[in-house]
Amino acid sequence: MVPSLCPVPLEKAYRLLNHGPTVLVSCRHDGVDDVMAAAWVGVLDFMPPKLTLVLDKDSRTRALIEAGGRFVVQIPTVAQRELTLAVGSVSLNDDADKLRHAGVQLLAEPEVDQPLVAGCSAYLACRLIPEPHNQQTHDLFIAEVTAAWADPAVFRDGHWQFETADPDLRTLHHVAGGHFYAIGESVGDKSQE
Repeated sequence: MVPSLCPVPLEKAYRLLNHGPTVLVSCRHDGVDDVMAAAWVGVLDFMPPKLTLVLDKDSRTRALIEAGGRFVVQIPTVAQRELTLAVGSVSLNDDADKLRHAGVQLLAEPEVDQPLVAGCSAYLACRLIPEPHNQQTHDLFIAEVTAAWADPAVFRDGHWQFETADPDLRTLHHVAGGHFYAIGESVGDKSQE
């Protein structure tokens, strides 16, 4: 495991996505690595944890995921805004050096044999649950989360810690046209979660 990360129990993995952040989707198949930004990702089930994501038919990431069946969803931080915008704006189909041009540093996680983007606040390793009709008709993919990790500076004990973490570790939320918001302040009682 990447040394600066802590495992997240699978029964708490949904909390990594429940607040609706923009994510990075990374994958590897036949020696080709790719990373793309995605905003349409959601929690589908708790146990086993499942998620949904929308991947356009023209996306190279989609082709790699369909071929390999595994990928990683990671939660980028405010400090990674430019990287997130870069990997979300250019396809590997159009730029073979996309990851280098975007400044992406990949980490190896032997447990999942998929690339992880360095510097993210959380990671969810996923196994594709093939649903050809949904994938072809709606570009909708379903996956089971097989492992999860988070940076304890911002997520620990099953909860996000945005109030006490460095503001650069807050999550990004895409609105449109390259415009993002960072997650805001807590307004509720965390003891109720």
